Amino acid sequence: MATSIHLVSKAGVFQEIEARQHRLTADEPEHNHGTDKGPAPYELLLASLAACSSATLRMYADRKGWDLGTITADLKFKRDPDGNETIDRVISFSEKLAEEQMERIRDIIEKTPVTKTLKRGTPISTRFE
Repeated sequence: MATSIHLVSKAGVFQEIEARQHRLTADEPEHNHGTDKGPAPYELLLASLAACSSATLRMYADRKGWDLGTITADLKFKRDPDGNETIDRVISFSEKLAEEQMERIRDIIEKTPVTKTLKRGTPISTRFE
């Protein structure tokens, strides 16, 4: 599997991003030298994790015939004064699940693709052309 994006930056920290036929933007808030015309990069990272988490749980539950109802995800990125970074992820469902189902959900959430990528610390190679 390979996934790719194309990014163009003409000035400032505002970014125009293409992912297949989809167009996205990224920016920084004004207090961080941006124009606040899009989510900040860490917000996009959290959105990716939230979307992958929800989609994976939904696919799993649908296969099992479980009704999760509405899935809500709230994520927060934090960096402490020593530079240690953590992501807090809170997932909730509008439907009540049995404890056995929740045990399986707790296992599945740790195996979602973006979760595994972030926890693994995927190497990044860079070249300039």
